Amino acid sequence: MTQAHDFWSRRKAAVQAEAEAEVIASEEQVIATQHAELEEKSDAEILAQFNLPDPDQLQAGDDVSGFMAKAVPDRLRRRALRRLWRLNPVLANVDGLVDYGEDYTDAACVIENIQTAYQVGKGMLSHIEALAAEAEEDTPEIEPLVDEGETPAAEEEPEVVPTPAPAQVAVAFTDEVDETAPQVAPRRMKFEFEG
Repeated sequence: MTQAHDFWSRRKAAVQAEAEAEVIASEEQVIATQHAELEEKSDAEILAQFNLPDPDQLQAGDDVSGFMAKAVPDRLRRRALRRLWRLNPVLANVDGLVDYGEDYTDAACVIENIQTAYQVGKGMLSHIEALAAEAEEDTPEIEPLVDEGETPAAEEEPEVVPTPAPAQVAVAFTDEVDETAPQVAPRRMKFEFEG
């Protein structure tokens, strides 16, 4: 019985969702036709039809909820909200503490036709190599100082001296105190006060 109940409850919910979608679609269709009719009228005629005041003449404390109706065109709604924001000191005066009030896009600091040595995947490698090549060309070669009478000796390879293996040291830990080791007294601080 529970499977049948689940099926019918799901079916009932689906039918109800379809009915709601049809109602919303029909409302949107009506609003779209109203907006199409209102596009042909001037703003003054639309305001008279909906019994609304001129949005540019709104004063502080005036009710703007009439402009929020779905039938009112967006251009009039925006004019009313723009006027409301100018009148309200909380909305009109930004205090500078807005986190995202600045322009954080790259467009704010992009320089047109900027040239860079950076290459995708290679970074600045070729630029650094070119600078190193220039530095090598600019540095003069240093010749070793040789007396005129002497001929330079052939370079001899340095003599390789084998390093001895480290000696292994055995350390025994005991509880006995070595009497022959010098005893060092602990260091104490001395304070002197005037008076």
